[in-house]
Amino acid sequence: MSERGRPRTFDRTTALRCAMQVFWARGYEGASMSDLTAAMGINSPSLYAAFGSKEALFLEATDLYSRTEGADIWLALEEAPTARLAIEQFLRLTAKAYAQTDRPQGCLIALGALHQDSSRGAICDDLRRRRGENHSALRKRLERGVAEGELPADLDCGAAATFYATVQHGMSIQARDGASHSALLATVAGAMAAWQVMAGTDRA
Repeated sequence: MSERGRPRTFDRTTALRCAMQVFWARGYEGASMSDLTAAMGINSPSLYAAFGSKEALFLEATDLYSRTEGADIWLALEEAPTARLAIEQFLRLTAKAYAQTDRPQGCLIALGALHQDSSRGAICDDLRRRRGENHSALRKRLERGVAEGELPADLDCGAAATFYATVQHGMSIQARDGASHSALLATVAGAMAAWQVMAGTDRA
């Protein structure tokens, strides 16, 4: 039988990681099919056969990103002995991850689809869900700090979580604009100064 016309074989996991890098650097809209196929080393028919569509490829790529990139950031949030150290480590590790030069700067989940074309549908719904899960992780750690007596009983943990999630998102934009690690750490220092007010430790 002739080999002509048979789909090209490739390592699906490697191709998916390459697609993730393209989406991470350029966002959903900015990543063209030619960008993706070139990075993945496959042709368009092979991409569609393996992943179904650009949208499905993006959703799978963001899932890979969530499982493999920055896992230590969220692990530190859980494992730190105090809420204050948890938040500080969360932000410091974020600064370190976002400033690395061997990969795209910033966060795919925060920056992957911000344009008008992404305001509806599976892409934005998925990213909103992931950002919501991150917010919930912050809120739960702060609630634990309240339960353990480290933080005031009347602390609005949801609002505090929103503040620190917003700081992280802002650091993502700063990093994409070329901010250095030291510049990102300056943002961390400012956010931790706000902690003193939030936790009531500035009232002594």
